[in-house]
Amino acid sequence: MPDGTRRDGPGYDEDFYAWTQYQAEVLRAMPCDDNRFDRNNVAEEIEDLGKSDRRAAHRQIRRIIEHFLKLEHSPASGPRPDWMSSIANARVELEELLTPTLSRDAEAELPRLYAQAADVAAVGLIKYGEAHAAADFPASCPYNLDQILTRGWYPDPPGGEKA
Repeated sequence: MPDGTRRDGPGYDEDFYAWTQYQAEVLRAMPCDDNRFDRNNVAEEIEDLGKSDRRAAHRQIRRIIEHFLKLEHSPASGPRPDWMSSIANARVELEELLTPTLSRDAEAELPRLYAQAADVAAVGLIKYGEAHAAADFPASCPYNLDQILTRGWYPDPPGGEKA
């Protein structure tokens, strides 16, 4: 059963993602003799609302990690402000999306999201003639969720100068 400390499940305003998963589960379990009500598809649509937020959060986390990697491994100075702006925008989006349940999910999915972001970042570095920089990407995610979410935090550029 989805997260929730209340007897009637998670609150809509407390954790929208958990609320959608719980409501879909409850709807499927409710007895219904009236076959005009398409309970299973309604439950699936409610569930999908939460899953849409989950996918959106994952996209923003991948975008942040992609640009973290570029900031940390690319010596190019021209695109740095754009990468930082993209990170700032993604953080704003995440702030709107993340619930306690989605935060835990993001922590669990971080290795997979990192691998995807590293692939995209590596291709992006080719544009600056820096395909070799991707060889220095760590095998596992060097960033934690707090760093990803903290406004104003950016990894140091190559050589250790502050961004």
